[in-house]
Amino acid sequence: VQLVESGGGSVQAGGSLRLACTVEDEPQVSTYRMAWFRQTPGNEREAVAAIRASDLKAFYSYPVRGRFTISLDSDKKTLYLEMTNLKPEDTAMYYCASGAGGSWHQRQSYSNWGQGTQVTVS
Repeated sequence: VQLVESGGGSVQAGGSLRLACTVEDEPQVSTYRMAWFRQTPGNEREAVAAIRASDLKAFYSYPVRGRFTISLDSDKKTLYLEMTNLKPEDTAMYYCASGAGGSWHQRQSYSNWGQGTQVTVS
């Protein structure tokens, strides 16, 4: 499974961005769960949001709750992260991931990862 992210960039504080992650080499999005993580230099990769493919139930980390929205278009095999009211502390490399089992916020719960897309908020 190949995951390809897009949509990163630079934005001023208070602005918005939408990230996209397309699932390639798969006829359908059959994975149990997909997620967005982020990482800054010298820090652990942390979970931002996840969505369960079966019922589209979403999960969010506390710092982004109410500002970010995760969604999944199964027909387009694309995962989205709509980010609003961005803050400088949201600056990070954002990664798309897919997997099954475990807890949604744990990195080891995901077996497939994209290359990442940079988000910079100033």
